[in-house]
Amino acid sequence: MDDHWQLVENLGVKHRAKDALHSLMEAGPLATPALRRGSRHPDPVSRVGCCIVLDHFLDEEAVPELIENLSHENDEVRAWALHALACDKCKEGECRPGEDESVPLALRMLAEDESVRVRVEAIQLVFPAVHSRDDVRVALEQARDFDQSPKVRKAAGLRAPGGIMYLRSSPERPGCLKSNARGRLTA
Repeated sequence: MDDHWQLVENLGVKHRAKDALHSLMEAGPLATPALRRGSRHPDPVSRVGCCIVLDHFLDEEAVPELIENLSHENDEVRAWALHALACDKCKEGECRPGEDESVPLALRMLAEDESVRVRVEAIQLVFPAVHSRDDVRVALEQARDFDQSPKVRKAAGLRAPGGIMYLRSSPERPGCLKSNARGRLTA
């Protein structure tokens, strides 16, 4: 635990951060107690590093700390906490987020978070459910049409119905697609 805690502390030291992150990743679930403690660290850089490792080795006991970080003042902390909670692709352990728990969190962050970075992360995390969930389709259309940020509107537009990523990932992919004047694909 003391060695893992020192690694968590080193996440906030620029010239030690890369090695610390690598060592924590190698430690995997053994580092979880230190990572949980580190997710409450006063240094946002250390918190982000803990979220990155927890993204790979999510432990159910770490979920409350990650949820708390969704309201942290630093947008990188919020974005990585959301990613650790909602992304299934990175997980190496047995604890995997359930769509019924993670999608509503990401949709809330998409609708409410002030950070463009966090809203784009939320869009990427809900996208895999766009063909199976009406709430995701509606949220992406809302973001595409009404978000203040051009970056968020673009990310949502690519993934909302009619967007190129939406059409490419469709289970009923059309044979020949063309772009219309708004850059959306049509048959």
